[in-house]
Amino acid sequence: MLELPRLSRVSAMLIAAVAAFGCSNPREDVRLTLCKDMVTVELGMEPSWQGSQTQTQGREGAVVTVHFAGASGDQQAACYYKYDAVEDTALTLANPIEAYSTSPSKMVLNGRTLTGAELAQVVKRAMQKQGRAFVDRARETLRGQ
Repeated sequence: MLELPRLSRVSAMLIAAVAAFGCSNPREDVRLTLCKDMVTVELGMEPSWQGSQTQTQGREGAVVTVHFAGASGDQQAACYYKYDAVEDTALTLANPIEAYSTSPSKMVLNGRTLTGAELAQVVKRAMQKQGRAFVDRARETLRGQ
């Protein structure tokens, strides 16, 4: 029998885990998920989510607003996404949010605006959080096999 190198076996298991498991909430848009994760890393804890809205404003951009309960009561964050489509496609016509960037150009958290390098650091920490969560879920999936 052909023996696969260790790296190939690990890669195959990760691919199988991705296929079997996918993302944590396949119905939630990636922009909403990222905005929530950005809030979580900025607060240093997972807040109690109260709801969200997504507003697309044509070529002016889109805004994802999340509401949550924090230590000082009801709070909110808004993540702003630039229009990123070159032309209308079946996907953007069926789901207009797909016409917008998946990385925010600005975030407003409880009245405080984050842009530039500060925003980039928050996005980076949120993506690292997502990566760690993905690896943890993949490990759990592989343990169950």
